[in-house]
Amino acid sequence: MGFRITSEPIAPEALKQALEKDAAGACVTFEGWVRDHNEGEPVRALEYEAYAAIAEEEGAAILAEARERFDIFAARCEHRVGRLAIGDCAVWVGVSAAHRGAAFDACRYIIDETKQRVPIWKKEHYASGESGWVNCATKAR
Repeated sequence: MGFRITSEPIAPEALKQALEKDAAGACVTFEGWVRDHNEGEPVRALEYEAYAAIAEEEGAAILAEARERFDIFAARCEHRVGRLAIGDCAVWVGVSAAHRGAAFDACRYIIDETKQRVPIWKKEHYASGESGWVNCATKAR
């Protein structure tokens, strides 16, 4: 299990199955969806680009850190690239653990670190016809 950059639609149920373990008492998942606005501006679509090799390497490091820091059984993250429509799932994180506290903490850690460190760039396409790159700052180790 690991971190993956994909141009294909994310399949949350299939990803969740990979986290199942008889000893798990908790599974926490996060889905980041494309919304129709940002900072008061109507958004029609998003485009994501990534440096896949580095993104997957840094993402794998984040998952390894989560396994070391939190008492979890498994963790996984997928992030889409390409053009996404309103409502599409852009990122998915899932964690299984014996207890909910560790699962919640690890899930939040993974999404927060992914947004901070993984080289993925987002371009918003606005209703006005304009577009712009947002949240482009990354800081890889």
